[in-house]
Amino acid sequence: MQLGLTFPLQRKLKIKFVPYGALLERLYCWDLHCITLWGQDSLLLVHCASRYTIVACGVTGFDWENLSAFAMEQIRAGLLDVGLPEQTVADHLRESGAPELTRTHGRREVAFLNRAWNDVLALDFTVDTATVRQPLLEQAVNGIPCRCAGFEGREAAKQFLYRSFQLR
Repeated sequence: MQLGLTFPLQRKLKIKFVPYGALLERLYCWDLHCITLWGQDSLLLVHCASRYTIVACGVTGFDWENLSAFAMEQIRAGLLDVGLPEQTVADHLRESGAPELTRTHGRREVAFLNRAWNDVLALDFTVDTATVRQPLLEQAVNGIPCRCAGFEGREAAKQFLYRSFQLR
């Protein structure tokens, strides 16, 4: 699984160089960005194919130091939260391989990440600062009709994600 790091996230992690990853199907790619929600360091994870968005609020120093493992756990939990079958999620994570930190996946994907970020900020009243996982915020953000890099037209990111996995 490729985890594309934005430049601000690379600076936060004090990473001087991140390679471009090998060309992969967007299904196996996420772009990650650091944001502040309610005064807390947070991680925004955006699926490159569907623009499906996962938010982790109150990310600790330990989590930043172990970003690959932390991000993979957030992705696993987020895919389960949206209702993907447990076996589908397990198979997907196995097929996607070990997490690999790369550069972001292109201008179009980053543009959609920025739009997802705007939606998160507009709906930040749903944030629960007592927990890292933000299912209410994610449900709201992923229910908004949007565009994404992997499909034509407008649909909710949740529906684009289902299409990515060929589910309805």
